[in-house]
Amino acid sequence: MSIDEETMVGNQFLESVRKQFSMAEDDFANDYLNDLGQYLTKNLETEPFPFRFYVVQNNDVNAFAGPGGHIFFYTGLIMAMDEADQLAAVLCHEMGHVAARHLSNRVEQNKKMAFATLAGMLAGALIGGKAAGAIMTGTVAANMQQQLNYSREDERQADQLGFKYMSLSGFDPGGMVNMLKTLEKMQWQGASAVPSYLLTHPGGSERILNTESMMTSYEASKENGDVRKFRKLFPYLKMTLMARYAGTQEAERFLKRVSEGSPASQKLDYGYGLLWKEKGEYGKAIDFLEKASREDPTFLPILRNLGEAYQLKGQDRQAIAVLERALRINEQDRATLFLLAASYQNLEEYDKAIVFYERLASMKPVKDEVYHNLGVSYGRKGKLALAHYYFGIYFLGIGEVQNARFHFQKSDELAANDPALKNRVRQAAESLRAKEKKSLFN
Repeated sequence: MSIDEETMVGNQFLESVRKQFSMAEDDFANDYLNDLGQYLTKNLETEPFPFRFYVVQNNDVNAFAGPGGHIFFYTGLIMAMDEADQLAAVLCHEMGHVAARHLSNRVEQNKKMAFATLAGMLAGALIGGKAAGAIMTGTVAANMQQQLNYSREDERQADQLGFKYMSLSGFDPGGMVNMLKTLEKMQWQGASAVPSYLLTHPGGSERILNTESMMTSYEASKENGDVRKFRKLFPYLKMTLMARYAGTQEAERFLKRVSEGSPASQKLDYGYGLLWKEKGEYGKAIDFLEKASREDPTFLPILRNLGEAYQLKGQDRQAIAVLERALRINEQDRATLFLLAASYQNLEEYDKAIVFYERLASMKPVKDEVYHNLGVSYGRKGKLALAHYYFGIYFLGIGEVQNARFHFQKSDELAANDPALKNRVRQAAESLRAKEKKSLFN
């Protein structure tokens, strides 16, 4: 496929995956994975696509690279890891598949298939496991699954490229060996069915031997500041995913194991704070997160979660005080801006809420909730033309075309004396027509 064709299939592929799975909504986890991924892409000689990285809320053990540079990690795989070097190694391996255009080569004979159909079939083939059944059925699907299996040569090349990227980055390439051994150990112990990561990436034992062979000539480089940062933050990433997505019992067992090795630590207070917040015990969450913030007053994820805990407890003034501290650390942090806006909205201080929501609306990509809350806030201020405009943008984003059309029409009617807003409505209406046309085409 050409770059443009694969980009188009990649966008359709992303839609297919989003329909089948919930993406992890934690800002710290998503920022960590994307920051790490973008750091590692600096070592690629060729980058056919802008890489994008996603955390999928699923406790299976899997990761895969889709068309167009979209790379997905299941929460279950990250929670099975012990160190940032393992995560970096798997990322580099997947980036190797993308850089070498392995997937494009595999689907070349299916180019005549409609892009939306091809994207859906790819999603089923790459995801594998039970989820694939919801996407792929019948002989055609089985044939495509066979066509898309990476060859040993594909895997060998992706490992070689991944090893090279790791070596240049400052991470330890042995992280892939440790990761594969961990997954094989899980399989032997019966802790999981055959991990889907091993199923979709064959030749695990051979790959371990090949990587160990490459390690004999590897000379470790001095740890740089970026690598140090990712290694330091990785335990907090794992703690975050455990508390939010592993389930209460598994998260409690994990925290107990951590406490046995480190009975008093900031990351343990952070973990218990997240767990109590997920369980709706906001007072207890605040106690643990306050303690963690005293140990490190500049750690943004602690302050964000502490502010959110106060907000959920109905103490918006306290939430604002904490979130303003967080904003002084990073004035561009989207999660902090959103929480601040929400607290001002809860307090019915809509002018202040609008200031923060408008800032977020200028920072791409924009969450749909930002547009919805702008619609609510402008509506409460009596600025109905703007309220309908933002509700239209919101419904356009979530694919409710009729509702979007209604709000754009109302905004256009009410904006008679505001030519700038009427122009924005016209542009949004054009996007709506393009989306309708695309839907009919597919």
